[in-house]
Amino acid sequence: METPDNELEAGRALLIDKPYTWTSFDVVGKVRVWAKRRCGKKIKVGHAGTLDPLATGLLIVCTGKFTKRIEEFQAQEKEYTGTFKLGSTTPSYDLETEPVPGGPYEHLQPQDLQAAAERLSGPQQQVPPVFSAVKIGGKKAYEYARKDKEVVLQPKPITVYSFELTRIALPEVDFRIVCSKGTYIRALARDFGELLGCGAHLTALRRTRIGAFDVRDAISPLNLP
Repeated sequence: METPDNELEAGRALLIDKPYTWTSFDVVGKVRVWAKRRCGKKIKVGHAGTLDPLATGLLIVCTGKFTKRIEEFQAQEKEYTGTFKLGSTTPSYDLETEPVPGGPYEHLQPQDLQAAAERLSGPQQQVPPVFSAVKIGGKKAYEYARKDKEVVLQPKPITVYSFELTRIALPEVDFRIVCSKGTYIRALARDFGELLGCGAHLTALRRTRIGAFDVRDAISPLNLP
């Protein structure tokens, strides 16, 4: 990545393609070490929008004075691709926790799936997953969930601008979703499965775009010298 050292301190928005199993903070830590080595001193580094460890794709990492623009980047619409698996669900709505059986899905037709996607499009109130960083009483919801403590999360307004089904090979359904800040794709998997009456969970997720920033222009943190 050709970035003059003084620009890192003045402020840059680095486009990183987050690897599978890495946390967003792992990426920030890698960039922080790289930037310190380049500048010879510690500089501010932060990310604009968390990606779950089991997701890959675009993460905007801000350095220096650009950390003041994190909220600006977070507010932009996001695009994701991935896969839902029908017929089972998990407590976290993804592969972080073990699947439990849902209902039958073999009878479902493409038009049934399309109808569910259409119902989940547009402005709506979404209940976040309990395995999330939403704060409850000063603690993150997942801290309660991992101790099997019951929590009640309030729905939050989101907008799904586009919900396209790109492949149907039951029990798998691939998608492309464009949505607003604060949208949990895992929660859409939950709601999709509930509408179909069979349950569903997320088995793959990749963030491909944030506003005008595209993952095709990003680099792997493993390629930082």
